[in-house]
Amino acid sequence: MKPSVRTARRVSAFEMALALGGLLLMLLAVQNAGPAIAALRGDGIPGTFTARRLDCIQHPGHEQCSWTGTFRSRDGRDVRQDIGFYGSERGTFTAGATSPAFDTGRRGHVYGPGGSNEWVVVAALLLAGLGLVARPLLWLVARLRKPRRAAPVPVGHDDRP
Repeated sequence: MKPSVRTARRVSAFEMALALGGLLLMLLAVQNAGPAIAALRGDGIPGTFTARRLDCIQHPGHEQCSWTGTFRSRDGRDVRQDIGFYGSERGTFTAGATSPAFDTGRRGHVYGPGGSNEWVVVAALLLAGLGLVARPLLWLVARLRKPRRAAPVPVGHDDRP
């Protein structure tokens, strides 16, 4: 039985699930784009980070540590307790040590004077999401552009009148 033109050009449920996943990746990227770009440019409220506690997680063959402390803006109006210092490691601080920092408004951490390259991850998420969303559309366009093959002529068929 020959598939109808309609079923031959339908996007599968799998393709739609991929597109939905792509939309979710794009949503994550867009939500984090503002703070990531601000961190790249060093935009935000300037202030001081004071290290209070080192938090470490052990992974097989690897340890990941970050410092948590207090951020105080230069003018003293903004104080954020229990905030992480982005990119800090075990040897970055000792308890009570301070560092210049800036707050982009991102929940959970502030950034040091060197900023951050988080924009790379945000851009990768956005591109991956766009690719997953575009995949079923590109497939459908390719299927629509594909020339239809003529029906085969049965063997021994003579077109003479």
